[in-house]
Amino acid sequence: MEILIKSLQDRKVNLSQLRQAAQAAVEAEQGPTEGELSIVLADDQLVQDLNRNYRRVDQPTDVLAFPQDEELPAGAPRLLGDVIISVETAQRQADEQGHELDRELVLLVIHGVLHILGWRDDTDSRRKQMWERQEAILESLDKERK
Repeated sequence: MEILIKSLQDRKVNLSQLRQAAQAAVEAEQGPTEGELSIVLADDQLVQDLNRNYRRVDQPTDVLAFPQDEELPAGAPRLLGDVIISVETAQRQADEQGHELDRELVLLVIHGVLHILGWRDDTDSRRKQMWERQEAILESLDKERK
């Protein structure tokens, strides 16, 4: 799986950690081994614009996920989807939770990838299951780093 990361904001972040988190989430869910996944690190304004245009919610959010698994011509790479993260919102959430920005971004990458792979958090029950799954993936990443 090729993981492309584009930063459209100024904060310094650990891109290799984000790539590792995305790969771990795909592998944990037994997702595709071939194809492309893109991660965009943006500011609140861009995320708010996307949120308004695609979800009809006129405010920034922490992460948006856009699955793209469409039929492509033979030989073209499979496009898994796009994860768009507001680094500004992530920083506020990291401050509220008392941890580093990079940790919050890793969590949001995992969350976004799970959405790309079909997880939903639109009910209390689904939200609980999804959060448990992302915490399990985060814990496995923490163990690998030790």
